[in-house]
Amino acid sequence: MRLIDAEADLAEGMAHLAAVCPVWARVLPQIGPIPLRRRPDGFAAILDAVISQQLSVASANAIARKLAAAGLDTPSAILAASDEALRACGLSAPKIRYLRGISAAGLDFDALAALPDDEVIATLTALPGIGRWTAEIYLMFALGRADAFCPDDLALQESARIMYGLPERPKGRALAELARPWQPWRSVAARGLWAYYRLAKGREGVT
Repeated sequence: MRLIDAEADLAEGMAHLAAVCPVWARVLPQIGPIPLRRRPDGFAAILDAVISQQLSVASANAIARKLAAAGLDTPSAILAASDEALRACGLSAPKIRYLRGISAAGLDFDALAALPDDEVIATLTALPGIGRWTAEIYLMFALGRADAFCPDDLALQESARIMYGLPERPKGRALAELARPWQPWRSVAARGLWAYYRLAKGREGVT
């Protein structure tokens, strides 16, 4: 399976996008360097993904910093902490419940990293509070899978609408169809769309 580990991988993916689509060929120079956004895999990446659900980048980062400062960023610490301590860091009641369930699951992250994309998604979405979006974010940024994509991500949909001059935001199935020619570099396309969203909207679309 192709992985995105370095700037050279992004460059190869961007060259593919420019070759298969004139819109990408026009837009990529406007976007400038696309961030790698790789992070270590494992519990920390899942923790960040759960924290980020339905929050702005700034809010999610603030909660993550508070949890780290309080030493509440490992499975054992989360299981041992009181609800009050976790709430004081900014976690909602559902996210506390999700993170306790994920912490108790004892997931083998090394084994997870060896699985194909669809099996990673199936394993992660079986955990409490992990939907497909969160699993796809983990595939992209923690495991570095080159063809992972999030067609239900609202920022990606809005970015594609603006970039392609569409009359309305393409929903999940429509965006997945639009993204078909971008294979096997849809993860690079996602990074490009998030970067274009930032350019068009003046704010981040993903952590």
